[in-house]
Amino acid sequence: MGSVAVCPGSFDPVTLGHLDIVTRGAKVFDRVIVSVLNNRSKNPLFSIDERVALLKETTAHLPNVEVDSFDGLLIEYVKNKQANAIIKGLRAVSDFEYELQMASINRKLDEDIETFFMMTNNQYSYLSSSIVKELAKYQASVTDLVPAQVETALLEKFK
Repeated sequence: MGSVAVCPGSFDPVTLGHLDIVTRGAKVFDRVIVSVLNNRSKNPLFSIDERVALLKETTAHLPNVEVDSFDGLLIEYVKNKQANAIIKGLRAVSDFEYELQMASINRKLDEDIETFFMMTNNQYSYLSSSIVKELAKYQASVTDLVPAQVETALLEKFK
């Protein structure tokens, strides 16, 4: 078995920052499973199926990347996928504090699964799906923040 990593997230919507982490992860791991979390505490703009479809479109050029979705504990999903790593992107110190807590509990649940933190490219350090949705809601340009397919989908949502 080669190295398999899960890159989890809400991806509501997928941004160029997300794609930067996925692309870089695909260079490090034999296989990367980008998985959309069905987070019941959030009210997403895009359905799970829409987010999966957008991710499949925007990662189609990466042959070792697949897209999936899950509900429940991340660590159980990672084990079910026979993955041995989790990839998390970090933008700021505030991300690190939260992600360190999650990585620590995941390590307690299964010490054989490692979490790898990737610092975001500086050009995306301010970028979040929430900011993208807010801009799109008020018809501001998101061209440099999301892939073209996502920009089109956002325009449709906010017509």
